[in-house]
Amino acid sequence: MFSPNQQMAKLLSVQVPPPINYNSSYAARDGVALSQAESLVHSSKELENELLSLGKNIKHHEDNIKHFKTCISSLDDQITDMQVTLGKNHSSDAPMIQDKDPSRTQATCQHIMQHEKSAASIVCQLKYNDTYTDPNSSTNDVLGVVATLGKVNDDNLSRILSEYLGLDTMLALVCMTYNGVGALETYDKEGFVSKSSGLHGLSASIGRPIDGRFNVICLENLRPYVGEFIPDDPQKRLALLKPKLPNGESPQGFLGFAVNMIHLDTAHLSSLTSDGHGLRESLFYNLFSRLQVYNTRAHMLQALPFLSHGAVSLDGGLIRSSGVIVFGSGDEMKVRFATRSLVADNLADIEKKKKELKWEKETRVEEVEREEAMLTHVKYTFEVKKQEFVRFMAQSSPYVMQYPTPRRS
Repeated sequence: MFSPNQQMAKLLSVQVPPPINYNSSYAARDGVALSQAESLVHSSKELENELLSLGKNIKHHEDNIKHFKTCISSLDDQITDMQVTLGKNHSSDAPMIQDKDPSRTQATCQHIMQHEKSAASIVCQLKYNDTYTDPNSSTNDVLGVVATLGKVNDDNLSRILSEYLGLDTMLALVCMTYNGVGALETYDKEGFVSKSSGLHGLSASIGRPIDGRFNVICLENLRPYVGEFIPDDPQKRLALLKPKLPNGESPQGFLGFAVNMIHLDTAHLSSLTSDGHGLRESLFYNLFSRLQVYNTRAHMLQALPFLSHGAVSLDGGLIRSSGVIVFGSGDEMKVRFATRSLVADNLADIEKKKKELKWEKETRVEEVEREEAMLTHVKYTFEVKKQEFVRFMAQSSPYVMQYPTPRRS
């Protein structure tokens, strides 16, 4: 479909005759007829200029509408992210009470250490035991256990994300480099695990030998997320494209992406690989990818067409991948991500900012409506002028061809 400017250009290329050079053969023509021909050409030029101006005006309003709709989409995303931070049960009328227990990670470690013969329990004991220091320890390159490296804002979210990953992954050790991974376990000449060196040697020295296998994740070997980040976000959350309905809104109940709902402490935010990648774009992106989080199972199932990497819901729904829906009740996992301690003042600031964003969104919506009204008016005027131009050219073209105007030198 041609734009107004393209339509007008096509029209002009057909209707406007090429200029004819003035020569002596026209000198004898009646001077009044030539004057009328010049007047007709001048009038056609005026109509042409009006159409060009209206075409530019149409483009201007269309660009404004596109810009405002982009702003609205961005504001929707920010409001959704803030709602996740506030928590699904939080409202502006609910009292905001400061959490009196800042040591949530310590509670997670206690649950890990109940798995007495696991590698994760040994690392937790060594990492959080201030009396144990060994510069040559095989665990120096270990950042920690997956379950201890992030927090979330909601107990239900903690439960379902932990179930999604499973106990083996939640208890996995995370190392920065492949050399650090190699230091955790050595082998004798026959290929058997050496019980006197590496992490096995440390566990034996404290009377808690490791039993069974354990997973180790090497950040250096992971393929990181390579897209953009949310601008000016201290948590460096990933600018993932949110699912959108045809009307531009997100599916009902959509809360966000799991990878962005993990809160990193300051120390973990500064943990970077040799290539400069943080935990979110390396570890947690590989664990969750674009896993979506919804408020309820019903919301999650309604959003099936938008689930490229699975979804979870706060009431226990779980879709591991496209076409694979998990039913039944999961085991009650005690090893979970810790929940954050949110201060009342911080919540009040977030709630205030969310209201400001909603007001800004309403303003943008009004601007779109105003621009659309003006665009409709300009398009109508363009069509009227176009028909006027067509009629004018149809009536004047034979006359201008009979009495062409001279080309000015």
